Amino acid sequence: MTDPDTRPYRKQKRAEAEEKTRRRIVDAAVQLHGTVGPASTTITEVARVARVSRMTVYSHFATDVEMYKACSSHWAEQNPFPDPSAWTEDDPATRLESALTELYSWYGGKRAMLGNVMRDAPVVPALSEVMDSLWVSWIDAVVGALSAGWLTGDPEARGAALRLAVDFHSWRLLDASGLDAKRGAAVMTRMVCGLA
Repeated sequence: MTDPDTRPYRKQKRAEAEEKTRRRIVDAAVQLHGTVGPASTTITEVARVARVSRMTVYSHFATDVEMYKACSSHWAEQNPFPDPSAWTEDDPATRLESALTELYSWYGGKRAMLGNVMRDAPVVPALSEVMDSLWVSWIDAVVGALSAGWLTGDPEARGAALRLAVDFHSWRLLDASGLDAKRGAAVMTRMVCGLA
């Protein structure tokens, strides 16, 4: 007969082991998303890299959405997004240039993962669903923070220009043109200011 005093201890140990397994699966998936991309990441490959069975992966993540949510949360914890509330300069143009410099530097450091995810989201519905809730809401907060304080110009056109300025694909074009984060931010700031 099992000693009743050992049952809570065993349950705790089992729960810790389950959490370690789950973390290995998420780590493996994130690694693969950053190298081959989400669209090319298979459950078989995740299981191989995590050193678990495919059934173990499925027992932890019944749906693709659950897997992408866990991966996105884990990646975001390790790679915090720039915080729009930190951009507090009174002058909107100064605030914009400072924010874009920070944002473009962050994009530069995350280019592999963000590039893969942005490329694959349109063809992977579950990933697109997760991106819509995570990425789109963050971009909305960024644009909201950068929209404050402009006194002249067409607000609708400026809002569109701000969305263009903070877009990952816009940064990639600037980067491919040889502009570092600071110079790219200056170019985009001048573009937005031209609408004022």
